Amino acid sequence: MNNVEISIYVLGLLIALALLFDFMNGFHDAANAIATVVSTGVLKPQTAVAMAAFFNFVAIFVVGLKVASAIGKGTIHPEVIDQYVIFGALVGAIVWNLITWYYGIPSSSSHALIGGLVGAAVAKAGTGALIAGGLIKTIIFIIVAPLLGFVLGSIMMLIVSWLFVRSTPRKVDTWFRRLQLASAAGYSLGHGGNDAQKTLGIIWMLMIASGHLSKDSASPPQWAIVACYAAISFGTLFGGWRIVKTMGQKITKLKPVGGFCAETGGAITLILSSFWGVPVSTTHTITGAIVGVGSAQKASAVRWGVAGNIVWAWILTIPASAFVAAVAWYVGTKVL
Repeated sequence: MNNVEISIYVLGLLIALALLFDFMNGFHDAANAIATVVSTGVLKPQTAVAMAAFFNFVAIFVVGLKVASAIGKGTIHPEVIDQYVIFGALVGAIVWNLITWYYGIPSSSSHALIGGLVGAAVAKAGTGALIAGGLIKTIIFIIVAPLLGFVLGSIMMLIVSWLFVRSTPRKVDTWFRRLQLASAAGYSLGHGGNDAQKTLGIIWMLMIASGHLSKDSASPPQWAIVACYAAISFGTLFGGWRIVKTMGQKITKLKPVGGFCAETGGAITLILSSFWGVPVSTTHTITGAIVGVGSAQKASAVRWGVAGNIVWAWILTIPASAFVAAVAWYVGTKVL
């Protein structure tokens, strides 16, 4: 595309829209980080979101930029990207996030964004606009991330049960009320590290498309990195309370020991994924871990009907956000 096609005003509007999505990502996905620690009574909601927001931002110093690179350079061919594609992608993701937040459905902001990119790019240039390798890796991890969370959560629960088999329930509860503070912090670190980079990848993509960065740039601007981590942290601070109850108690009843195991399993999955450069869903990851903890106790401890409804939301996220993004792309070509 011609770099001068994006005016400074449109560029500013799109960056603001990207940061709004990032804020909503934190708002929508706050439940992932705090639901277990709140539902077990270890922390009050306000304290939990403040801690989660802090560690969302601290991730800037811990996790690299591989996820941002995967989004910015590994999903859509650079020559397809313009202001209309970015606008459509962001609107598609934001609309789907609003719908699922309103109904209290813990869907994936990450996959809403990827679906938005796919829908807008295909609307403009057909399926040839897509980079198959990057998208296939993301689609594979739609299954791998919750499965890995499930396995790690259940293994953690079995190990803890074996180690504390001779301890009284009261002693176990006391220990894991303290340990859950560490596991919640670790999960929030993984959440911020993986999710903030997805918006960062969009801004990086936009800066390259507008000619403000070269295609060979090794990283996005420092201001964009700080802005993305700050936006998701502020979003988390406001918290998406409609989803907390679903994540914390409707799937399975959690005690502090279960909350610790679920958060630890989820944190390991997210941090590994960030270092591998795979944009995974924090929602899928923690849901899988919670189900793993519940099923490690007994299969009937999991409300499989609720879990099934969540899976349906996962399946619908990419196509639904892609459809909205395609419509938004068309509208954008008329108004931007």
